[in-house]
Amino acid sequence: MTAPPPTAAASDGLRAALAAAPVIAILRATSATRLAEVTDTLLASGVRAAEFTLTTPGVLDALREYAADAPPGLALGAGTVTTPAEAQAAVEAGATYLITPTTSVEVITEAVRLGVPVLPGAYTPTEILTAWRAGATMVKLFPAATGGPEYLRAVRAPLPDVPLVPTGGIGAADAPAYLAAGATALGIGSPLVGDACEGGSLAALAERAAAFLDGIRRDGTGR
Repeated sequence: MTAPPPTAAASDGLRAALAAAPVIAILRATSATRLAEVTDTLLASGVRAAEFTLTTPGVLDALREYAADAPPGLALGAGTVTTPAEAQAAVEAGATYLITPTTSVEVITEAVRLGVPVLPGAYTPTEILTAWRAGATMVKLFPAATGGPEYLRAVRAPLPDVPLVPTGGIGAADAPAYLAAGATALGIGSPLVGDACEGGSLAALAERAAAFLDGIRRDGTGR
């Protein structure tokens, strides 16, 4: 039996968030206690997509609590999803999309079955095409910094229809070049979030987020 495609509402919500600001903030920490505050700060600064990583202790409880009263306009996802069981647990907790670090066809298949968008991690053209044919909504090009914008551009030449979201080692100064090379959006962790999830300044986080988005827009390649 063919699995149903991701629901239109879930896909549209993620696409709308990335159209407004082409950034997925990656929230990874030693504790989930500040994920809600950090997400609120990012949203207020213009970043409308956030990923709660499953490697963060207590993340499913934090995801469930935040998703129960999530602000409008936010695309709330779960990252570092490596098994179908984790995919199901994340969706049950309130994740509206899933992100993986690898090209796991079984996780992609489970996400499609659950009706949520999925962004699997891939690097080589073979991995990217495998993920896309398995049902990926977009493909996370990871780790992006090893090849940079030039690699992204080279991969897109034979695979122009696959939406790519480079992730890993992308700083504010690099972001415009990735978008100019054809990225649909960018996955950004520590260069954006810094130490905010570990008790760092939320005001400094807001400044980084605003500067990040301003830099993208100033270069004319963002939204």
